[in-house]
Amino acid sequence: MGEQAFSIDGVLEEIRSALTFFGENPYIQALVVAFVFLVAAKITDLLMTRVLLRITLRTQSRVDDRIVALLHHPIFATVVLLGFLIAFLIVSPSESLGRIASNLVATAIVILWAVFAVRCVTLVLAALTDDQVRFQAFQPATRPLFETAFKLVILALGVYFILVSWGVDPVGWLATAGIAAVAIGLAAQETLGNLIAGISILADAPYKIGDYIVLDGQDRGRVTRIGLRSTRILTRDDVEVNVPNSIIARSKIVNETAGRWVKQRLRVPVGVAYGSDVDLVKRVLLEATLAQESVCRDPEAWVKFDGFGDSSLNFEIRFWIEDPALRGRVQDAVYSAVYKTLGEHGIEIPFPKRDLYIKELPEGFGRLSAAPEGRKATPSRRSDESRHSEG
Repeated sequence: MGEQAFSIDGVLEEIRSALTFFGENPYIQALVVAFVFLVAAKITDLLMTRVLLRITLRTQSRVDDRIVALLHHPIFATVVLLGFLIAFLIVSPSESLGRIASNLVATAIVILWAVFAVRCVTLVLAALTDDQVRFQAFQPATRPLFETAFKLVILALGVYFILVSWGVDPVGWLATAGIAAVAIGLAAQETLGNLIAGISILADAPYKIGDYIVLDGQDRGRVTRIGLRSTRILTRDDVEVNVPNSIIARSKIVNETAGRWVKQRLRVPVGVAYGSDVDLVKRVLLEATLAQESVCRDPEAWVKFDGFGDSSLNFEIRFWIEDPALRGRVQDAVYSAVYKTLGEHGIEIPFPKRDLYIKELPEGFGRLSAAPEGRKATPSRRSDESRHSEG
């Protein structure tokens, strides 16, 4: 502070010696200084903004042009405040008032440039959010997070410089803030884990809003919202599932909407009895599939002879649908059409059968059944015949 006061006093002495041309009256000198600094503020503003504007006009982005436009107020106000401070120090009756005025002006200048920095951050983040091709990490959902983080950094720096200007040692404050940050981090580690996972999901972009995803082969649905803490999935039962981002970060994600196109390929297995005409089966299955309006013609559907089963010839119908949301409905339509068409052409769909052969009856099986008192027991031939027929 002593060196700062010495330098300020030296500057004041130089200015006073230069102002002797206007007389010895300090108030007149102060007015001259204020007027000179007003003119200098305007000239500085024009020179800096024009030079910067020529540079920014060479770029394609309009963000830098807006930042240059924001520079007018802080540049002009900073020079004017310095001029009024010097004018006040010229007529200041005491050193303490001059020190207070210096601290107030320094605080005002810090606030001016902090506000400018906040506005610049808002402009830059808005531009990054609009450009989703090059800056995928800056999504509309993450913009408030980045904006808040940068504002907190600017606020912390502003408070630091204000404390320094008033002669307050900020080391103790920083130590207290560090301890508080550690305590908050330990208490909210799960929330912070979801937050970090949410940022990584938005940066990596394994899916986006509107995609159909499957998590670990279980939960399947359309993504309705990607937040910083969780992702919301609307299932086919119209039930919204809220999945924490930390769980999604550890899960296997199948994005059914991603790929060369939004279309999804389905596979329908069909088995027919041995002895069936393979070419006829292929033709019938393909006709039944293409009869459905929701089945795509491009890529083309086809039928694959998939091998020999225990009691059937195994085929697989492969076709595409326009939207993964139609999967259940189209599968139902194709299965129904295949079953009806195979029946119309007399092609059998095999099902498991078991024949039971009894080599000999157990001893006593089918003997005379117990008869009521007074009645003669008769052989149970009917029972024997029915059991043979069941076998």
